[in-house]
Amino acid sequence: MLFSKYRNLTRWIIVAASFVIISLILWNTFVFFQHFKEEQRKKMDVWAAAQSDISQNFLDDNLNPVSSKVFFDTKYDNPMIVVSENNMVSSFRNIDSTKLSNSTYTKKLIAQFKEENTPIELSYFDSELNKKVSMGILFYGNSPLINKLKYYPLALLLIIILFGAVAYFFYRSTKIATQNKLWSGMAKETAHQIGTPLSSLIGWTEILKTENVNPEYILEIEKDISRLQTITERFSKIGSLPKLEKADIVAETLESYDYLKTRSSKLIEFEIFVPENPIYVLLNKQLFSWTIENLVKNAIDAMKGKGKLVIAISQLEDNVKITITDSGKGLTKSQFKRIFDTGFTTKKRGWGLGLSLAKRIIEEFHNGKIYVLESEIDKGTSMQILLKTT
Repeated sequence: MLFSKYRNLTRWIIVAASFVIISLILWNTFVFFQHFKEEQRKKMDVWAAAQSDISQNFLDDNLNPVSSKVFFDTKYDNPMIVVSENNMVSSFRNIDSTKLSNSTYTKKLIAQFKEENTPIELSYFDSELNKKVSMGILFYGNSPLINKLKYYPLALLLIIILFGAVAYFFYRSTKIATQNKLWSGMAKETAHQIGTPLSSLIGWTEILKTENVNPEYILEIEKDISRLQTITERFSKIGSLPKLEKADIVAETLESYDYLKTRSSKLIEFEIFVPENPIYVLLNKQLFSWTIENLVKNAIDAMKGKGKLVIAISQLEDNVKITITDSGKGLTKSQFKRIFDTGFTTKKRGWGLGLSLAKRIIEEFHNGKIYVLESEIDKGTSMQILLKTT
C-alpha cells in the first residue's frame, strides 16, 4: 500500500515536472520570437530612415553614403510594399511583381502585412517648404525565418504529444501483457491444482459403486465431479488462446440459464426471451457459459438474493445481442467502465475478478463487446454482450 502511494506520488511529480519544462521551453521560444521580431522592426526603421534621407537629398545630389549603403546594398528578407498617398504601389521588395498586377491580391497582401507588423510612415522635412513631406507608407511582412519560428512551438507540442502517446501506449501494452501473463499463470496453476483431487474423486466414485451405496448419492457426486471438470476446462482454456467452434448461442444460453435457475434462490424470479430459430456464432462453449454465470451471479448479488432477472437474445443484421437485466441496486455513470477493471468491486467481500474475466473472454477471445447498456440507482442494471454471427 505504501509502495503504491509513493509510486502514484512519483508519477504526479514526473507529470508536473514535464509540464513545467514544456512551459519553460514554450515561454523561451515565445520570448525569442518577440525579440527577433523587434530586431526586424529596428531594421525596417533603419531602412525607412535611409529611404527618407535619400528622397530628401536625391535632387541635391548630396546622398549620404551610409543611407545609400543601407538602402541599396543591405540585404533584407522581409517582403515590403511602399504605398503612396494616392494608394498606388510606388516600390516593393521580395515580392513577385507579376502577382502585384492583381489589385485584389495586392490588397490582401497589404492587409496581411498590416496584421503582422505595424506600418511605418515614410516622410522627411522639407526646409524650403518648412513642412513635413509624406512619401507614403511602408507595409512589411515577416521574414521567412520568423514564419518558420512561428510554427516551432506547434511542432514542439506535436512532438511532445506524440512522445507522450508512445510512452502511454508502451506503458499500457506492458501492463496488459503483464496482466495477461498473470492471468495465464494463475489459470493454468488453478487447473493443475484442481486436477489432482479431481482424479482422486473419480477413483473413489468407482469404489463407491462397488460398495452398494445408494445410486442417487453416487449420481449427485458424479454431477459435482462433472462440474469440477468443467471448471478445470475453463481455467485451462483461459490460460491460453481457446479454440472457437460454430455453435448455437441460443441453445448454449438456455443451457446456462437452466443450470443457474435450478441452483438459485426461489426468491429470484427468472425470465428468458429467446428467438425460436438458432443463431450461430464462433464460440468456446465453456468460456461463454462462464461469462453468463458471472453476469447472472453478479446480478443476483446486486439484488441481494431477491428480485427479477431477465435474459433476452436478439439478432440485428450480423450481430447477436445477449442482454441480462436485474432489479438490483444499480450503478453510477462513473462505474460503467470501472466495473470491468481487475480488482474493482462494489461488494464488501469480493475479488473483483468476475467481470474482468467476462470482458477478457468476450472481447479478447471472441472479438465481441461487453458493456453496461443502462443502469439506474435502486432500479437495476442491464448488461449486454455483442457477438458477430456466422
